[in-house]
Amino acid sequence: MTIAVFPSRAATAAWTLASCGDVPLGGFVGYSLGRVSATVTLEPWGSGDLPLLERLMGDPRMTEHLGGPETPEKLRERQVRYESHEGGGRIFKIVETASGAGVGSVGFWIKEWRSAQVYEIGWMVVLEFQGRGIAVAATAQAIDRARADDKHRFMHAFPNVDNAPSNAICRKLGFELLEACEFEFPKGHFMTCNDWRLDLRRSRPRNPSPAARPAGGG
Repeated sequence: MTIAVFPSRAATAAWTLASCGDVPLGGFVGYSLGRVSATVTLEPWGSGDLPLLERLMGDPRMTEHLGGPETPEKLRERQVRYESHEGGGRIFKIVETASGAGVGSVGFWIKEWRSAQVYEIGWMVVLEFQGRGIAVAATAQAIDRARADDKHRFMHAFPNVDNAPSNAICRKLGFELLEACEFEFPKGHFMTCNDWRLDLRRSRPRNPSPAARPAGGG
């Protein structure tokens, strides 16, 4: 389940990536995936972003790998968590610079995993903007934020094993596949996810090979 889904403390969903250069908050990065190119900015998630969250977590097509869409009440609760940075996380709205449109979310938060504190990261991009490299470009910037904070060495992502685009993005951006594991999210819905890990203190690839281009997704 690798998507931008800032979970409650009891939930372990992911959204999901390596970096393409240090970019200050509000700056932009152009990121190419073969013939796919995207230029995006990251903005802090704000009080007016609930409609975008509804397009992400309230859409059955977007939540196919997450047990289905959230109710309006759950969406409002998530909006509060996004704004308040619950769990030590940082949640951003992805803005496509060409159109100025908010097209998704990306972020990371602190997670207790295998008896250690790590970052977990995830993303989501609305359907009509998928396939343009936006998820990769945005998540690369988010990883730079986490790397600059330098609070934790490792970052993990947990895409559903059936979510081929998200797993491909993890691989392309330098994450190491450790194992498959089972999560319950939401309550009563079990899924098998891959555990991908990125060492934030290792040198990052400056320009991932176009040969590893993900199929679809972000």
